Amino acid sequence: MTETGELTYRRIHQASPELLFDCMTTPEHLTHFWGPTGTTTPVDNITIDLRPGGAFETTMVNDADGSTYTMRAVYAEVVRPDRLVWVEADVEGGMRTTITFVDLHDGRTEVVTHQTNVPAPYLSAEAQAGFVTSLDRCDAYVATLTAEHAHQPE
Repeated sequence: MTETGELTYRRIHQASPELLFDCMTTPEHLTHFWGPTGTTTPVDNITIDLRPGGAFETTMVNDADGSTYTMRAVYAEVVRPDRLVWVEADVEGGMRTTITFVDLHDGRTEVVTHQTNVPAPYLSAEAQAGFVTSLDRCDAYVATLTAEHAHQPE
């Protein structure tokens, strides 16, 4: 068996837990940020069956050469708007991703992404840097949503 590890990423967004949960569970949102810089994930390449035991699949397309990478997972927990857990059975050891949405009660939400059974290649500095660019893309996308909402008449 290959060595595995754990990773934790934290981000604070100027958005509600509900909005952030929706961004992580709706293909029309995910298509805007899923995957590292240099990839796209067309909405037709995203499958979400949002229930424990339901499928979560994405196929990212490399912008430079058109190659694809498919992530296949099964939801283990779905607790709106607080927690999402999925397991990638295709990844040796069954990498488990837990995303917790923590309401800071001031209009901000802390999103904590914790991964266990992370295979060694995903633990490399390069792989982690790629993952962080996906989080950066999510930050930018959520900022556009909250800016749009702020400019809408009541």
